[in-house]
Amino acid sequence: MEESQLAAVATWMRGQGIALDGPLAAQKFDVGQSNPTYRLVSGTRSFVLRRKPPGVLLKSAHAVDREFRVQRALAVTDVPVPRMLALCEDEAVLGAMFYVMEHVSGRNIDDPSMPGMDHAARAAILSEMSRVLAAVHSVDLDTVGLSDYGPPGNYYERQLARWTKQYRASETGEIAMMDALIDWLGAHLPPEDGQRTLVHGDYRIDNLLFAPDGPGCVAVLDWELSTLGHPYADLAGVIMQWQLPPGPEGRGLAGVDRAALGLPSDAEFVADYCRRRGIDQISGFGFYVAFAFFRMAAILQGVKKRALDGNASNPDKALRLGSFVPRFAELGLEAAEA
Repeated sequence: MEESQLAAVATWMRGQGIALDGPLAAQKFDVGQSNPTYRLVSGTRSFVLRRKPPGVLLKSAHAVDREFRVQRALAVTDVPVPRMLALCEDEAVLGAMFYVMEHVSGRNIDDPSMPGMDHAARAAILSEMSRVLAAVHSVDLDTVGLSDYGPPGNYYERQLARWTKQYRASETGEIAMMDALIDWLGAHLPPEDGQRTLVHGDYRIDNLLFAPDGPGCVAVLDWELSTLGHPYADLAGVIMQWQLPPGPEGRGLAGVDRAALGLPSDAEFVADYCRRRGIDQISGFGFYVAFAFFRMAAILQGVKKRALDGNASNPDKALRLGSFVPRFAELGLEAAEA
């Protein structure tokens, strides 16, 4: 971020009643392919700024105003979120809409196998992950003012149409498996079951911050894809992530001996979540996992397109992530067949 931009942000923050201890300094986080994210430091005070990326954007994407709204609403719930300070809709300040929140100190875990931890610590972290997910899906929408946070109607039908449109808009070449997955999902949409909750949209371990000295979650981050919808989309997203290869790219658990590490199986994690929400069982779970793979493939295709257009936050990483789209489509079809 340029000095002139920092000065403009500092002036705006003071105008919002946010006290600063001196000039602002900014450091860009490596994470955040979608919305560029910066840590702002002013003397002893520390903040986080999230902004829309530059360039021409897909309609409804990069909704930092929605991120701000939902996290501000969740401040009175059991879902841990950073304290929202102010939203700037005036693009003249920084060239794009942005918001500022308090910086939360915590551990970011990007490897679900959690190397270096003991069995008990791993189990406690994933138990907390299940607890917080159940808390997200238990939010009283009327009480927190989020009853209008998403449109009515069949969530999966709506989401399939939205992400198919987004995928087609960012398509850079034909991927036969992606086309087949889209067709299969359209032919196997589950019936409505009455569940309509807050949905995070990208719930995974590396979007959570944990206490420095314990398993407690201190913040759920990256609410850009949040909406009102069906809770199993989030749950299936966790299971989808674990089907990917371990390591810094996949950040999954494929091939990992979970029992030897004290980690729950997919079925055990799903059962723990169901217990917390008072659900007996989930039928047809393969559809939800297949849908999770499809949506992530569509997101990664958008990341790739932004890289090719010169608008990616981290172009090299964006192209690398975009190369996984065919594999995600393949795994989605495997989940569908299972």
